[in-house]
Amino acid sequence: MDQPTSEPSSNTSRRGFLGTTAAIGAGAIMSPLGTASPRWEKIESVPRKLIPTTSQPPVEFPPDIEFFRQAFRNWSGGIQIDDLWTCRPADADEVVTLANWAAENGYTIRARGYSHNWSPIVVAQDTTMDTRVILLDMTTNFVSMEMSQVSPPAVTVGAGASMEALLTYLENEGYGVTSCPAPGDLSVGGVLAIDGHGTGIPADGEQRQPGQTYGTMSNRILRLTCVAWNHKNERYELMSFNRSHPDAAAMLVALGRTIVIEAELRVEENHNLRCESWVSITAGEMFAEAGSSGRTMDSFLQSSGRVEAIWYPFTNNPWLKVWTVQPTKPFWSREVDGPFNYPFSDNISEEVSNLIGQIMDGAPGLTPQFGQLMETVTSLGLLFDGAFDLWGPSKNLLLYVRPTTLRVTANGYAVLTRRSDVQRVIHEFVQKYETLIQSYADNGKYPINGPMEIRITGLDDPAHAELENATDVPLSAVVPCNDHPDWDCAVWLDLLTVPGTPNSGDFYAELEQWMFEHYVGDYASMRVEWSKGWGYTGAGPWTSDNVIEEYVPDSLTTGRPDKANWQHSIDQLQALDPHGIFRNEFLDRLMPS
Repeated sequence: MDQPTSEPSSNTSRRGFLGTTAAIGAGAIMSPLGTASPRWEKIESVPRKLIPTTSQPPVEFPPDIEFFRQAFRNWSGGIQIDDLWTCRPADADEVVTLANWAAENGYTIRARGYSHNWSPIVVAQDTTMDTRVILLDMTTNFVSMEMSQVSPPAVTVGAGASMEALLTYLENEGYGVTSCPAPGDLSVGGVLAIDGHGTGIPADGEQRQPGQTYGTMSNRILRLTCVAWNHKNERYELMSFNRSHPDAAAMLVALGRTIVIEAELRVEENHNLRCESWVSITAGEMFAEAGSSGRTMDSFLQSSGRVEAIWYPFTNNPWLKVWTVQPTKPFWSREVDGPFNYPFSDNISEEVSNLIGQIMDGAPGLTPQFGQLMETVTSLGLLFDGAFDLWGPSKNLLLYVRPTTLRVTANGYAVLTRRSDVQRVIHEFVQKYETLIQSYADNGKYPINGPMEIRITGLDDPAHAELENATDVPLSAVVPCNDHPDWDCAVWLDLLTVPGTPNSGDFYAELEQWMFEHYVGDYASMRVEWSKGWGYTGAGPWTSDNVIEEYVPDSLTTGRPDKANWQHSIDQLQALDPHGIFRNEFLDRLMPS
């Protein structure tokens, strides 16, 4: 696989590219441009004695901490709140002050990063100014970074730092990570709270290097500094938890049930990656039955270990990205000195996202044309942006999603299985998806207008922390199952669609139920991806009492030790927050005290 062979011919012109997309777009997009909402906006700073709102200000709020009203909007726009009381603590002492104020006055406090999240973990949609909650913007004053004097290497980083800033700092110091989430506008604290992940397992013959982990970012944690309840002093205090301390386990993926100030993370020596894109492989070949010959997902995992498939509905060929560790630049590759090297996908505006939402609401039958448009944009965009074959430091290939990309909602699950069954998991999922989406189309329904995304990682093996007596990550979607030590991989499956697309809740619910029933037994087990949509009914995500109250707890209990399972983790988090100041309505349902 020295050179991708899937590029359009070199005599295709930029004018031809624009003409093709315009021609397809003319059939798919015929609606006036709506007014777009920004990702978030500060409404106004509110002086202590002049509050222009009918809502009462927070009671006896600490006088030295300024607070203000600020809009909140999550990534997809599924949660939009006009304004909430927000503050920007200057340091850890102010966070501690806020925690004790909240406990004494019946408030909750929620850490806020860049709001690049789908789920109601920070705040739920029905939160209002009258809800007794304060958001803590961590992205200004909790961004410090420093290499720790340990071996293998580690970095201590503030929870409000962005992933792009962290990876840039590490690169300058000669370090990096094996994989990570694709967006750069994620806070480190947010990524750790929901076990953020990338894609990658060892290729055939690849040996794990010191500091490497093929699991989630949370598996890199060596130490957390958090605000927690000190039972001896009967107050919230700043406390540091080493990964070997039993109380640290539940906080490694805490879903916002604490406020992290900083984290010490294991890192590795930086490496160069080559990222090749393929658009000439049919879905039938790529997602074929296990054991099939040809260019299957399994074949690329064998040769490179790091893959992602992106497949738009009603199209033939997915966009496959394949990363390979490559110390020196291959002849055919283009060297890149920065991240976000797919401008054709990064620069789809939010206005376009809103426009597509209007189209799907009134003309769902145009979904196949939209899929074909996106397939064409991808294929020609890779050519004209010179992005078929890229090479450079890991950061520049691992970060590839900007805030300007298409705003969609997504479901998300991790299927745990053995390496030899990864192709089977993918094949069976794709078969079910194709059957189901065609069945809906036959009835004039088009619930999914975004792509399918498939990634593969390892599990969160505590040994990779390279710290004596390191604990498991019990609330991670990819914490190992003790009764299945042969399960060593996770297949992450997502389906994306524009928020509000008719019938999407029904489609997701039907597919989710099939997955719950199919990935069971000796073959595989499935867990939800915290940051994405799950627990579907026709009303949408997080509305199924059965999934929230039964399936999720069971999935993190079966095969887990008594002192490292779902209930034990909830008990730990409750002990560290007995006044419930780090909760919200959604977490009350998910983790009842």
